[in-house]
Amino acid sequence: MSDMNQRTATLKKIPTGVWALGFVSLLMDVSSELIHSLLPVFMVTSLGISVLVVGLIEGAAEATALIVKVFSGVLSDYWGKRKRLAVLGYGLGALSKPLFALATSSGWIITARLMDRVGKGIRGAPRDALVADITPPDLRGAAFGLRQSLDTVGAFLGPMLAVAFMLLWHDDFSTVFWVASVPAFFCVVLLIWGVQEPDKPLAAQRVNPISRANLVRLSTAYWWVVAVGAIFTLARFSEAFLVLRAAQGGLAPAWTPVVLIGMNIVYAACAYPFGKLADKVSHTRLLGWGLVLLIGADMLLAYSNHGIVFWLGVALWGLHMAMTQGLLAAMVADTAPADLRGTGYGFFNLLSGVAMLVASGLAGWLWQNWGAAATFMAGIGFAAMALLLLLLRPQG
Repeated sequence: MSDMNQRTATLKKIPTGVWALGFVSLLMDVSSELIHSLLPVFMVTSLGISVLVVGLIEGAAEATALIVKVFSGVLSDYWGKRKRLAVLGYGLGALSKPLFALATSSGWIITARLMDRVGKGIRGAPRDALVADITPPDLRGAAFGLRQSLDTVGAFLGPMLAVAFMLLWHDDFSTVFWVASVPAFFCVVLLIWGVQEPDKPLAAQRVNPISRANLVRLSTAYWWVVAVGAIFTLARFSEAFLVLRAAQGGLAPAWTPVVLIGMNIVYAACAYPFGKLADKVSHTRLLGWGLVLLIGADMLLAYSNHGIVFWLGVALWGLHMAMTQGLLAAMVADTAPADLRGTGYGFFNLLSGVAMLVASGLAGWLWQNWGAAATFMAGIGFAAMALLLLLLRPQG
C-alpha cells in the first residue's frame, strides 16, 4: 500500500469525535489569532504599553491557561465527564472576545486576556483527555496530530484574515476585534451539537483524583514527561515576541500577522505527519530533534529581524511546534492511567504554566534591558537544558 493510501486509511479510522473537536479548535483559533496576531503591536503602538509589560501580560495569560488546566483535569476525572467542562471553557473564550474590541487601556486587555486564557485552561485538559478516551491506543499519535493540525489551520487563517481586514479597514483594530467574536460563538455551537462523549463508567463511586493513593499511581515515566515539558516551555516563550521582532525589523502593523501565518502554515502542514510518525518511532528521539530545531530557530531570530534569515527562523519555529506539541500530549496519555488522564494533563500543564510565566517575563525583561537578541539566546540555553535531560534518558 502506498504512503498516500496508508495515510488515507489512517484518517478514516480516526473517530468522528476527534474530527469534530479538531474543527472546534480550528474555529476558536481563527477567532483567537485574529486578535492575538495584532495584539502585541496594538498594545505597544495604540496603548503605549512597554515590551516588558507585554511580556508579563502574555506570560501571565498563558500561565493562567496552563495552571487552570490542573483543576479542570481533576474535575473531569472526578465526574467521569469531559464535554461539559470543554463547553464551559470554549464559552468563556467566546465571551472574552468583545472585550478586546472595547479596550482603551491595559486594564481592559488584562481582563480580556485572562478571561480568554481561563477559558482555555478549563477546556484544555478535558478536551485532550476526551481525545484519548475516544481514540484506540495505536492511533493516538495520529489523532492528536490531526487535532493539532486542524487547530493550527485556524491559527494561520486567523492572521490571514487579520491582514485582510486591517488593509480593508485602514488599521482599525477595534473593528477587526469585533469580527473575531463570530467564529468563537460558532465553535461553541459545534461543540454542543457535534461531539458526543462516550459512556464509560470508570468507577462504581467517585473518588478524589488527587488523593495520595491516586497520585502514587502517576509513574516515574509520567513525571519525567512533566519535567521535560516544563523545561521545554521555558525555552518556548510567547509567539508575541516573534511578532514584535518583525515589527522591530520594519514590518508595518497591518502586515505583522504574516509572521504567525508563516509559522502556522508550517505547523499545520507538518503536525499530522509528525503525529503519525510518533506512533512508530522513539518519542524521546523525536522530541530531541524538535529541540534541535528550536535552537536553530532561536539562533536565526537572534541574528536578524528581517529578510530570509528571519523568515527561515519563523519556519523552523513552526516546524519544531509541529514535531513536539502533539507528541507531548500523546506522551502524557501513554504514561498516565486512563482514569487519571485529566489529572495527568492538569499537572503537566500546571508546571508548564509556571514555566511559561517565568519564560515570557524573562523574555520581556531581557528584550527591554539587553535587546531582542538576548531574548532568543536565553531560549537557546533553556532548549539545551531540555535536550540534556533527554540525553540522560535516551530510551523512548
